[in-house]
Amino acid sequence: MILTTTLSAAAAAAIINLWLMIRCAQIRVSAKVAHGDGGNVLLGRRMRAHSNFIENAPLVLILIGAIELTGKGGTWLALVAAVYLLARVAHPFGMDRDGANVLRAGGTMVTMLTLIGLATMAVLISLGKF
Repeated sequence: MILTTTLSAAAAAAIINLWLMIRCAQIRVSAKVAHGDGGNVLLGRRMRAHSNFIENAPLVLILIGAIELTGKGGTWLALVAAVYLLARVAHPFGMDRDGANVLRAGGTMVTMLTLIGLATMAVLISLGKF
């Protein structure tokens, strides 16, 4: 069984992770900061955006893979993965800005809803309810 949705989502997540690393590296080089954030506010924000992605993406990918393995995935699962990944691209742009904004809040909300939704589906599938 080829896990098409999981493979595609994992590949996209790897690219997003690389992009987030590059965004941090650009500030590190320009600000000459080797370790930590060096007191650079923008670098601190970009580091947190990267950390936030790393904190959440593995759980989402595991749930996507587990659901797909059960054969209960399909188009809905691919759409959830795509919306999640788009939100994870929006979130760092929001983190670059001062104050609350729709990009940061939207990325956070979609991440939370994705985790809750996929976890719920996983439990329902394991109980034979879906």
